[in-house]
Amino acid sequence: MAAVEIDLGKLPFDIDFHPFDHLVAAGLITGDLLLYRYNADSPAQKLLEVKAHSESCRTVRFINEGRAIVTGSPDCSILATDIETGSEIVRLENSHGAAVNRIVNLTESTIASGDDEGCIKVWDTRQRSCSHSFNAHEEYISDITFAADSMKLLATSGDGSLSVCNLRSSKIQTRSEFSEEELLSVVIMKNGRKVICGTQSGTLLLYSWGFFKDCSDRFVDLSPNSIDALLKLDEDRVITGCENGLISLVGILPNKIIQPIGEHSEYPVERLAFSHDRKYLGSASHDHLLKLWDLNELVQDSEDGAKNDSSAEDSDNDGMDVDDNIPKSSKGSKKKNGNKGPDPGSSNNFFAEL
Repeated sequence: MAAVEIDLGKLPFDIDFHPFDHLVAAGLITGDLLLYRYNADSPAQKLLEVKAHSESCRTVRFINEGRAIVTGSPDCSILATDIETGSEIVRLENSHGAAVNRIVNLTESTIASGDDEGCIKVWDTRQRSCSHSFNAHEEYISDITFAADSMKLLATSGDGSLSVCNLRSSKIQTRSEFSEEELLSVVIMKNGRKVICGTQSGTLLLYSWGFFKDCSDRFVDLSPNSIDALLKLDEDRVITGCENGLISLVGILPNKIIQPIGEHSEYPVERLAFSHDRKYLGSASHDHLLKLWDLNELVQDSEDGAKNDSSAEDSDNDGMDVDDNIPKSSKGSKKKNGNKGPDPGSSNNFFAEL
């Protein structure tokens, strides 16, 4: 089916939709932040184009009920931009000691950021401070998701492992054994019982909650195309974005490709996101396009098949978290700078002006 296409002009690294308005933001390889208003009946309207960073703009998120956008960059800064004026609200020059690769929303008042050296930080927008810092990985943080009921952050990394960080205890609770491949994306499914990770080889790794040391299942049908983006549709189905340009709807337990639902020719899909009303699926790709797909049309043909199969359950004994020790890397001593402490020069007043 046809999608609404927005030509961004350059390679996009991330997209995010406004929490209640018909707005979508994109961060580009040039360091630019773009903001568009979209609707089904007319071409998208560019509202803002801001030179947010001196290097690429790798990650974007709306914060403060959509009044501002935060962006992260290899220049190590996190910037907050006013969406009405495009003006800089505040810039934290040394937010991390390495390139900021990922920012995700946790709650209405907290976000998490991950960098290229495996550090994850949690920022509290009400207390206007960095509330947590975890040196969780040895390589770049590729993705982060949040289990709100247990207050745990799950992160994937280029070092081939999955980590669980406990915000209540401010400790790294556990880390999986090292995979032979980079982990690129992560979602929580099956009502919190399963964690799904996308990998560089195109394999989906399934972990049972509480048993994170090793995966309980592998789904290889998307191989050999790396799974760069995962987006949870519901408890039984996930949308995958792969390096071959295909966007697919995949069932989890039973594991199967339900159907391809979109494409970007043969250009890698960099990011997937839902609009606030879940009417649109947004996909950003190396073809410089942001495509807005009608989500209802995409999935209507697959509803019956996936729902009928959802009663199939796995037999893993899903219990409470039992693996609390952090394993040493099977790849040997690979840390670039040893044990990293707090970043010198970093500020805890990032949101003081928000």
